[in-house]
Amino acid sequence: MNILLTSVGRRTYLVDYFKDALIESQGKVFAANSTFTYAMTHADSYIITPEIYSNNYIDFLLQYCKENNINVIISLFDIDLPILAKNKQKFLDIGINIIVSSPNVIDTCNDKWKTYLFLVEKNIPTPKTFLSLSEVHNAIENNTLELPLIIKPRWGMGSIGIYKAETIDELNIFYKKVKHEIQSTYLKYESALDIEKSVLIQQYISGNEYGLEIINDLDGNYITTFCKQKVAMRSGETDQALTINNLALHKLGELLSRELGHVCILDTDCLEENGKFYVLEMNARFGGQYPFSHLAGANIPKQIIEWISNGQTKNEYVTIKENVLCCKDIKPTIIIKNEY
Repeated sequence: MNILLTSVGRRTYLVDYFKDALIESQGKVFAANSTFTYAMTHADSYIITPEIYSNNYIDFLLQYCKENNINVIISLFDIDLPILAKNKQKFLDIGINIIVSSPNVIDTCNDKWKTYLFLVEKNIPTPKTFLSLSEVHNAIENNTLELPLIIKPRWGMGSIGIYKAETIDELNIFYKKVKHEIQSTYLKYESALDIEKSVLIQQYISGNEYGLEIINDLDGNYITTFCKQKVAMRSGETDQALTINNLALHKLGELLSRELGHVCILDTDCLEENGKFYVLEMNARFGGQYPFSHLAGANIPKQIIEWISNGQTKNEYVTIKENVLCCKDIKPTIIIKNEY
């Protein structure tokens, strides 16, 4: 089995996890990205692709997969997911399985306004969210909303364009600033769908932050939920986390799995305030918190291979130990890059 990881970015650890998972089958891990990154050098082979939104991106991947006998594609980046989801059948037609949820699920997760509407419809607690600055001003004046507030992109990931406004002046300034940052970064591509409604204003929830990884099989059936309390953050990603066993979070994970019907892994952020858990965001892909689950005993790369090969779920691949505190490390590296 040969696996292609697209949009690998900086996720060196995921390349290594998949290489380890394929040792017994002697398969290879291929990495792709639209610009060169160090993580690509950890793969057995890598390729620089056209940009995701270019007209020949899918044709390029199809040809590359044929030439290298790729069996499975897994994307590690939000904006790659809708393109692959819409073109999944083209790859299935030549025997290549893309591990990606349906276009509707991807749209619900990538578009944070649709995430909010989905959560409200399913009666799942989530912070009050607005698309209109004038509606926020009215809500504050009517005492139905309080400062501080969070301003962030409707489409986005990581820490790009996220600000906490303590005053009305900051609210107005940060709203304009986020819109500017959207138009000057890769966020402009998805935001182009509705640029005038590309900024969200969200109720601020003060409390501990938690991460859930909700595991479904490749048919969307619920398997389990990995629960972690986030101890430290850096650039929008979890830097330290403690694995926990929390019944309320497990029930929340099972509810989200049933209502959403995603494939494989759903990376979910929650906040707790006064004993109540609020869902902030959902990402239908491997997220920055997965290494903590892996270090605590899970092995989703091996489980994916098992699902594809035999359709079986192995308990040892989808179980984590409790009370494991994990930390990410940064190691400086020198790369001598040859022409390619």
